[in-house]
Amino acid sequence: MEEPVAKKVMLSKRRYFSEEFKKSKVEEYEKGKFTVNELSVLFGITRANIYRWIYKYSVYNKKGYTLVEKKDSGKQKVKELTARIKELEQMVGQKQIKIEFLEKMIEFAEEDFGIDIKKKQNTERSNTSKHIDSK
Repeated sequence: MEEPVAKKVMLSKRRYFSEEFKKSKVEEYEKGKFTVNELSVLFGITRANIYRWIYKYSVYNKKGYTLVEKKDSGKQKVKELTARIKELEQMVGQKQIKIEFLEKMIEFAEEDFGIDIKKKQNTERSNTSKHIDSK
């Protein structure tokens, strides 16, 4: 007689999504923020579930509307975000140059006037503010 072989059973955890969450993902899809594939990957949701939500909650799910997902919409989004990153990196670079320029100007002023413009953290306040307060 053969002994029964123990079967390994994998129990998956079921996740439940609120109606608000589902509607927000459908809205993001409709506005073109994400494709069905992107939503699936980002949130770990099956595409079938997302399509089910679209069918149930879409404002376009009425007679006379046909919702078509553009094949290149994800590529376009990546292109736009890459351009925005480049723009922000340029802004940061310009700010850094300005900071370095101002620090050099402070350094020159300190040398020319013989005063410490950038006070150290542990130094006391100058007496000039006391004179102003007492007037």
